[in-house]
Amino acid sequence: MAELSSNWKKLQAQLKAEATSKPSTKRKAEEQLHSSVKRKPIGTSKSKDTRLLSHQQKPPVHRMGGVQSSTAVDKPKQSPSPSLAIWADDHGVSAEDLAEAYGLGVKGNTMMLASEKDKVNHGLSSGLEIGKYVAIDCEMVGVGPGGHESALARISIVDFHGRQVYDSYVKPKERVTNWRTAVSGISQKEMRFARDFDEVQNEVNTILKDRILIGHDIKHDLDALKLSHSPRNIRDTAKYPAFKKYGNGRKPALKILAKEILGIEIQSGPHSSTEDARATMLLFRKHKSGFDMDHVNRFAPKQTAHTGASHLKKKTKKKS
Repeated sequence: MAELSSNWKKLQAQLKAEATSKPSTKRKAEEQLHSSVKRKPIGTSKSKDTRLLSHQQKPPVHRMGGVQSSTAVDKPKQSPSPSLAIWADDHGVSAEDLAEAYGLGVKGNTMMLASEKDKVNHGLSSGLEIGKYVAIDCEMVGVGPGGHESALARISIVDFHGRQVYDSYVKPKERVTNWRTAVSGISQKEMRFARDFDEVQNEVNTILKDRILIGHDIKHDLDALKLSHSPRNIRDTAKYPAFKKYGNGRKPALKILAKEILGIEIQSGPHSSTEDARATMLLFRKHKSGFDMDHVNRFAPKQTAHTGASHLKKKTKKKS
């Protein structure tokens, strides 16, 4: 028994000696971590390698018509909510339109630079997915005694992104007595290549069908086209309440709205119906949420007190 006790003491001493000469794995890890922390320079948030990697991963700058835009590095990518996306799909609004309309796309007035690709009197642009929203503008000439009555001479339509959808000169059915060239930019020369009124009317009617139509004082354009459009599907920048302050008691001019709200000059010479349509669309886009709210206020179904009283009367009569 004494021999076993002696051997046990020897074993204990040997294990203690080994433990002293060889630190445990846990202790080693702690020492390595402490050492690495001590070697790191004070006040440095990123190592040189990390900073270099961050610099290499910086997103490229996209140039659109001379205007630079870049994606913010520290902001998460935004996207429309699932419910909004479902609504958009049900209403035929593309994901691109939805993103642009709610400020998730490229910002600024870059769409006005699209005029470089315009094809005057080209008719309907081929291979273009138009989308739910279109903006329209017309140029008029004078007909009748003194040329005081207006007749359609040119029409332009652009889509949500300002791309040319349709552009055509139009032959008035009446004899032109005032070309209004200084304002309209139309003369007899353009009429040589103009399309017949009926042809233009049919093509435009097809484009506008079931779409949201944006325009400035749009009643005059529709009258000139001899077309009608559901008021529920019209957004008129001349009637939008928030723009009334620019009219000094009257309907605000498109030129004034473009200058005051968009910071761009239009109509400095003869009018361009395509340019005016783009400016109108851009005004709508910048204030889309306000237009949507105004539309809800005007067209949402309302239950009047009279309706409620009538319903209560019928219910009481049924019980008796």
